[in-house]
Amino acid sequence: INCGALSENLIDSELFGHEAGAFTDAKQRRIGLVEYAKGGTLLLDEIESMPLALQVKLLRMLQERTIHRVGGNEEIKVDVRLVAATKTDLLEAASRREFREDLYFRLGVAELFIPPLNERREDIPLLFTHFLQDFANSYGRDAPRLAREELERLMAHNWRGNVRELRNFAERHVLGLGGKLDGDGLKR
Repeated sequence: INCGALSENLIDSELFGHEAGAFTDAKQRRIGLVEYAKGGTLLLDEIESMPLALQVKLLRMLQERTIHRVGGNEEIKVDVRLVAATKTDLLEAASRREFREDLYFRLGVAELFIPPLNERREDIPLLFTHFLQDFANSYGRDAPRLAREELERLMAHNWRGNVRELRNFAERHVLGLGGKLDGDGLKR
């Protein structure tokens, strides 16, 4: 679930479901994604975008292993592994009261830090080649070969947009749409 892409009005219902009649247009019961993921894993992407009020419900779900659908009274047991992804330092956000500190510690069973692409330049050739091949396959084209000068420009580029920027550049490269790289940014 991309927490940043869902409106505050929808995310509660998306995660925990709702009962028929819980709100306008809730014509029938809807099973939420937490309940639907039973026995599996649910990825909450951009968790820093989750509204604080919903963070309380998520914290309760993690502690009690139960949920209530919106508009419902029934306590529903859930068995789900939760993985959260963020682009911000959640502990720092908690110090600014933008993220619940107790939820941070509840989620923090295992933490993986993936440095930005410009701090792991050795990954650029492998990732770019992978993206080139993927896009070549999806567009029914041959993957273009990279000259050494092109690879050097890829390695020197800042990649402020991280892996997404690299991926988009690979797609443009396969489509022949170009774009020149310098050390700081993409020039059209």
